[in-house]
Amino acid sequence: SIATVSLSGELPEKLDAIARAGFAGVEIFENDFLAFDGSARDVGAMVRDHGLEITLFQPFRDFEGMPEPQRSRAFDRAERKFDVMQELGTDLVLVCSNVSPIALGGLDRAAADFHELGERAAKRGLRVGYEALAWGRHIHDHRDAWEIVRRADHANIGLILDSFHTLARKIDVNSIRSIPREKIFIVQLADAPLIDMDLLYWSRHYRNMPGEGDLPVLDFMRAVAATGYDGYLSLEIFNDQFRGGSPRSIAIDGHRSLIYLGDQVKRSEPDIVMTIPPMPAPIEVTGVEFVEFAANEEEARELAS
Repeated sequence: SIATVSLSGELPEKLDAIARAGFAGVEIFENDFLAFDGSARDVGAMVRDHGLEITLFQPFRDFEGMPEPQRSRAFDRAERKFDVMQELGTDLVLVCSNVSPIALGGLDRAAADFHELGERAAKRGLRVGYEALAWGRHIHDHRDAWEIVRRADHANIGLILDSFHTLARKIDVNSIRSIPREKIFIVQLADAPLIDMDLLYWSRHYRNMPGEGDLPVLDFMRAVAATGYDGYLSLEIFNDQFRGGSPRSIAIDGHRSLIYLGDQVKRSEPDIVMTIPPMPAPIEVTGVEFVEFAANEEEARELAS
């Protein structure tokens, strides 16, 4: 899967590129939906016409740990989000950890909020995935996010793991291995060059495909695979150059990066059961294979002889 925010262009162009690249699913980023001149039902139909599944609708921000009256408003916003999800035809929404300055801390408080949200989601046959943003106000570590999900103790509440958020904070990826696979609702992947800068700015502008940066994404993915997780792997790439490039080329590059990452995991962990598409066929080169340049005419005559 791949998030629409990863590509340039209008939503129809993005979906066409994603389908042609061989993806099975797509994350619908809310901004792409809002910019599209059509309804949620239109978007859902368009996605399915391309043979794709909407793996996730995102983001839902500033939910857990809010004081009143903001808490009640957050649940009202969630209900509206659920309305859109049902029209789109997807069952999973991403809730990212709260960044609001008025958010209250406390794992039990957050867990209680998510339990109630799970009850509401269950009435509609929907699921809620919780993700720890690396710059979250109180929750910025997947281990704390998992503890909240664990305490919420609801079948419709699960965890969303994102390689960037974990690796940017240098959190031990082996902590993932003990998470029950059924509580991991989706896994998002991104790499990035090592740059010493604000986490939010780094995330929003410099992500790239797995294997194209400096983060230990393979170690992260090996830990995920060790749980037995065999659901969607989804690219979520915020990159200024990608958003200005060819959506077709970026989508193809992204799909290949996931296949290569999966192949690396299977080679390093042969006992792990992991479903990945076959590796693409090698590219056959025809025509000119080598060009040598001369500095001057005399050197050119020497090379020719």
